[in-house]
Order: sequence, then structure tokens, then C-alpha cells
Amino acid sequence: MEQPQRPESSALHELDLVADLVAEWDVPIPMRDGVVLRADVFRPVGDAPSPVLLSYGGYGKNLPIQVAYPAAWRILLKQRPEVLVGSSGQLMSWELPDPERWIPLGYTLVRVDARGTGRSPGVMDNMSSPEADDIYDAVEWAAAQSWSTGKIGLTGVSYMAIVQWTAASRNPPHLSAICPWEGASDWYRDVSRHGGILSDFASSWYQGQPLKIQHGTGPRGWRNPFTGEPAAGAEELSDEALVRNRQDLSIGMREQEFDGDYYRARSGRFDDIKVPLLSAGNWGGQGMHLRGNVEGFTNAASKHKWLEIHGGNHWTRFYSDEGVELQRRFFDFFLKGEGDWGNEPPVLLQIRHPGEIFVARKEQEWPLARTEWTPFYLNPADSMIGVTLPTADTTATFDALGQGLDLRTKPFRETTEITGPLACHLWVSSSGTDADLFVVVRLFDPDGIEAFFEGSVDTRVPLTQGWLRASHRELDIQLSRPDRPYHSHARALPLTPGEPVELAIEVWPTSIVVPTGYSLGLTVLGRDFDHGRRDAEEGMMAIESTGVGPFTHRDPEDRAAGTLENLRITVHSSAEHPSYLLVPIIPGGEA
Repeated sequence: MEQPQRPESSALHELDLVADLVAEWDVPIPMRDGVVLRADVFRPVGDAPSPVLLSYGGYGKNLPIQVAYPAAWRILLKQRPEVLVGSSGQLMSWELPDPERWIPLGYTLVRVDARGTGRSPGVMDNMSSPEADDIYDAVEWAAAQSWSTGKIGLTGVSYMAIVQWTAASRNPPHLSAICPWEGASDWYRDVSRHGGILSDFASSWYQGQPLKIQHGTGPRGWRNPFTGEPAAGAEELSDEALVRNRQDLSIGMREQEFDGDYYRARSGRFDDIKVPLLSAGNWGGQGMHLRGNVEGFTNAASKHKWLEIHGGNHWTRFYSDEGVELQRRFFDFFLKGEGDWGNEPPVLLQIRHPGEIFVARKEQEWPLARTEWTPFYLNPADSMIGVTLPTADTTATFDALGQGLDLRTKPFRETTEITGPLACHLWVSSSGTDADLFVVVRLFDPDGIEAFFEGSVDTRVPLTQGWLRASHRELDIQLSRPDRPYHSHARALPLTPGEPVELAIEVWPTSIVVPTGYSLGLTVLGRDFDHGRRDAEEGMMAIESTGVGPFTHRDPEDRAAGTLENLRITVHSSAEHPSYLLVPIIPGGEA
């Protein structure tokens, strides 16, 4: 992924802001264990108190996007030039709200460097239980300040969203609302192990971002261009001391194959979340930036909760005019007691059409109550899927590391909306004692050309994807739904070679209005999807677009090549044991 870029010069820059505000750097916030974290505070001029939007994260609270992430900055200005209307952009840090946009709206912003990162000392343990405790303490500290009304909201994207779910589980007394924007809520299923298969993302992310800003990097690292101080603390620790001062996520996830305390400590406890919430996910967030937002909304105990799902990349909508307005209306209602947000229906969807066209629609529930759950049955021998139950036993076999199985519907005879979660039920046998299944739902135009969409961190993604390791097929019956299988991931159930078993594969939600003449595709693989196109398009992630972004599954220990090179996977389908894709069709739902 794109690494934070060090500036060519460490010379100080003068703040030349459009908005009037007071900026306080490195304000100390004491934690319950005696560690003092550091925050930047941006607040309105004058003595009148205001509600507070607090963010806590491990990317460096004062790394300007345009300096640290220049490719993302160029894309943001190209797609959303309005971000510089009323703002100089100087104080826009990665995935944090822009003070120049928010202070004129009557808010104070508090940005806290996570423990062990940036200007905050301590042991770096990203998105852990201690970080949730830190946020609790920071919320209560902010509520007690003279410039605060005592009403505190949590905000921010990705990292800053993930920790909102864990912190809200602790219910700080002065926490009034949260807005987790494109962030996971279940560390096992959303981030670490998709269907039990280890994702490469967290390891590469850990090496590429938090480690670059670990506290103690000192003058070797980046500097705040406005204060001249090292962004990762003035203290310069040895490499050995830095290792002692961090918990390596990449090691922990590789060692922990099954769900348990390690992952639960980094996940929201939905039954304990009572605070009002607005959860914003991304249709293109396959691999991290969607499932957690949907599951958090669906399962949180909050009486006042909303789900918003949009498209596009991972960061531009957060800063856009409509994104800021959406957040403002929510926070105004719960932090100021102003506006009419309380009348908003609980589900706010951007219904997707080919060509990156989105039409806003409001709904009363998720999944939509009027959904017609339609099974599309697999006919592997003829490479077809359709609504007719198979009459004969058919099979198709492919190499685990090969091209997989491609199936296609007939062209749709009428415009059809598909919005909601999907599930793929496959009868599968393997030549070995296990098999990893990668399921990809695709869209093709009348000429057979695949329609792609801008993903959260890949410029070109399919409709949606799902994953499951066959030995992890055991379902949690209490938490599973027909449209959303939920696997316990508590033990391995090895396969008997050649013996078919049924796999219920969770496929992440999607939305698409399928035009007449278009076809759905279903690809079943034993490896990551790759669309095979290599024409260059600039994206925030400095990686080649394959359709899965950084969410690959190639770990040499988890996906040992020696066990995959000769592995053969067979998909079975018959009248008695049909394989099918359960599709959420919305009657009369064309937007």
C-alpha cells in the first residue's frame, strides 16, 4: 500500500488557514495506568464550550494527507474538489475529519495518537482492549474540559472506526454518539481470517503504516510541518527497544487459527453497545470495509441506530459535502439536540447501477423485508446458473491453484435489483483433507464484457466475494441465517478425500440494478480472484489492481503451496443436493 512519504524538507510551515480556529498541539491526556497520551485539539475561537468529536488512531495525528499520502490527496481533489472550499486542507490528516470544515459547524476536534504511536508513549498494541480503555479515559477527559459541553462523539475512518466499536462496548458515561465509517467490528471475520483463511492485509498494513509511526522512531521519522517536532516523538529508541514496545499483529493472527479471546478483545461486544450510532459501509469494501458496518448495525443493542452504505473509494465520501452533511446532521441531533435526524429511516442506501451511478433510497430495515430470496442453482457441467432446480447429477473439478469454475446466468429479460447479503451453498469434495473456497459474484454486459466497480482500496472490483475453508464449515446455529451463514471457527473438521460435504459460504452484501440483457456470473476458485487486467489506474494503494486489492490470501504457512499444487476440488449439484447461490432480489426496487 502507499507508504507515508517523508517530506523533502523538515522546514517549518506557517499555518495559513481559511477558517478561524485555535490549534493546540500535543495536549496531555492522562490514562488510568499513568501513561500520558498526546492529542491535538482544534476548537472555536472564544470561551464558549462546544461538543467534541474525538478520534483515536495509529497513523499520526498530524501527518497531512497531501504530504504523507500524495496519491490519495490527488484522487481526493480530482473526485471531490469541494474539500478545499472553506478549507486550506493543511490540517487534513489521514482518515480524520478536517478541522476547517468542522470548527465553523460548532464542534471541537480532539485527535489522540494511539498508545505507542506518534507522540504518545507506551506499548503499541493496535486496536486492542487497552486501546478501548484509553478511548474511555480520553472521552471522560474531554468531557471535563472547560471548552467542552460534555457531549462527546467518536468519528473517523477505518482504524478510527474499528476502535469505536470496542470503546462503545465499554459505554463511557459522556459518550453521546459514534459514527464508525468503513471499519470492521469483528476482528476475526472482517479483517484477519475470511472464512477461516488468513488474510495478508493486516500483516502488510501493520508493516506499512503503524510501524512507520511507532513512538520512539524519533528524528529518523516524519516531522510535524507546523511545529517541527518529530511526529513519532522526540525520543529515539533503539531497534531492539522498539520491538519490545509493540505487539506484532502479524504474528498474533498467524498463531491464532480459531476465533477466541485474541480476536474478541479487538471486536465490538454488540450486546453492550447502547450509544446512538451511524454505521457507514462501502459496497466496494470487500475484505474489510463493509461487513463490520452491517453486522455492527444489525446486532448492536442501541435503540437509536442507522446504517448507511455507499460506493466509491475508501476516503473521498467521508470528506465530501454530502458525507460531511450526513455526519453533521447525525451529530447535531445527538450532541447538540438540534435538527430532525431522529425522523430519518434507519437504513440509508446508495443503490448502485453500472457505470458508478448511485441513487439514494431510504429503507426501514436490513435486510429489506420485501426481499425475494431467490436460489440460483448451479449446473457445473454446463457452466450455467439459473432458477431451475437441476434434474441430473452434475460435477465439475478444478485445480486449487487453477482457473476455477466459471458459471453464467442467461441474460436478464427485465431490469432487476439485487440488494442485500448473499449466501452460496456448495456441495464440495476434495482430493485432500481440506479445501479453501473463494466465491466471486460478477456482472457482465450484453457483449460479455465484465462490469467492474471502484472498490474501497482497489480501482476495479467485482460485485462481491465470499470465502470459506472447508474444515471451518461448522455453523453457529443460533447466529446463522439462511442469507448470512455464521461459522463458529472453533475447531477444524477435516474432509474425507472424495466425499462431498455441504458448505454454506457467507457472501458479503452487495447492491446492483441489473439492466436488461446483462448476466450474473459466479466464479468458484481455490485461490484469490484476479480479473487479469493490468492497465494502470492510480489508486491510494500502491499495488496492481487484481479485483481484491490488498486482501489477498497467500501466507506461506496458512496456504502452504505443497498442499495446494496438486489439490483438486470438485463442485457437485443434483436435485437432492443442489448447489446454489441465494440472491436477494428486490421486487419493484429499481432505483
